[in-house]
Amino acid sequence: MEQFGGRYGEDVFRPEQAGEGERIDFGALAYDGITMARLRALGAGPGWRCLDVGAGTGTVSRRLLAEAGVTSVLAVDRDVRFLSERPLPGLDVLEADITAPDFDPGRFRLVHARFVLMHLPGHDRLISRLAGLVEPGGVLVLSDAVDLTSGLPGSVTPGTPYTAVMRAMWQGLRDTIGTDVGWVPSYPHLLRTAGLLPVAAEIHVPPLQPGSPISRFWADTWQRSRAAMLATGLVDDTDVDAAVRYLDSAECAALSAGMLTVWGRKPGGSEPGGTGPGEGQEATDRTTGPVSSG
Repeated sequence: MEQFGGRYGEDVFRPEQAGEGERIDFGALAYDGITMARLRALGAGPGWRCLDVGAGTGTVSRRLLAEAGVTSVLAVDRDVRFLSERPLPGLDVLEADITAPDFDPGRFRLVHARFVLMHLPGHDRLISRLAGLVEPGGVLVLSDAVDLTSGLPGSVTPGTPYTAVMRAMWQGLRDTIGTDVGWVPSYPHLLRTAGLLPVAAEIHVPPLQPGSPISRFWADTWQRSRAAMLATGLVDDTDVDAAVRYLDSAECAALSAGMLTVWGRKPGGSEPGGTGPGEGQEATDRTTGPVSSG
């Protein structure tokens, strides 16, 4: 297995760096609504014990408690400084590394991880491990980034400051900390291989508009990963600065990287109860389908 020298949160995106919490929250503003709609459609509600892996600033964990009314959430991260800032009844915080051999926090009705596994090696093993933390009848929900503007056979992507810098970002993060979004479309197969049934998936692509949360997220992400991007030789400082200006201009005509979400149910047990519809016809018809862009 190819090894990389750095890790997320250490060599890039350090939590102690000024503004890192705000960068994470810009991503939350872009994606939390979609995430919560999916979790509630799967039935998340009273009686559910939930595990939120790589919980970041805790926005999903807190919304599960406040909006879905779940019984408890265990929020796990390698650095919990943002999670510990605002205690909430029902929210438990655990500082832990999910890649550690002894990571086993219990069994849960919902296990959720968003923008976590793409930064870690051993994808098959980690998905099997997370599936093992789901109690019978419970559900595993994983979300990670997919970039529809690169890597597709026959695709034609216009050469803009945005696309040049995005390519450099993915390459720089791969070289530095091992980030790999190329395998993310295999999520449904990997969940099925882990024994979950049925499995389904959807994609959400937030619109790039001047001043929007996702545009601000990418601008901040490029600034924090600038050294890794420059090291690829694909861009220089002038290119990065031009891309930041492009994002905030009326000239921007680009497709953001999106979020692929896949979910699967652990066989056995009783059908989980909750406040939203279960994984029946209503949920499937409403949410499994073409790419969403708004």
